[in-house]
Amino acid sequence: MAKSKFVKANKKIADVVVGGYKKVEEGVVGAYKKVEDGFVDQFLTHEGETVEDAKKRLAKANRNVVK
Repeated sequence: MAKSKFVKANKKIADVVVGGYKKVEEGVVGAYKKVEDGFVDQFLTHEGETVEDAKKRLAKANRNVVK
């Protein structure tokens, strides 16, 4: 019986820790993507090109260079 209390308590702690980690991860990744999009928009887009189009173009160019 004591073991099951520890298992339940451990499960609750694990859920809280994992939930907190996921919130931090989402915040960091979201902030990074904002900075990345701003950089691409400011320095890497051609005239009339969207950020998404520029990222696709750069990814394609990078794949060609790596080969």
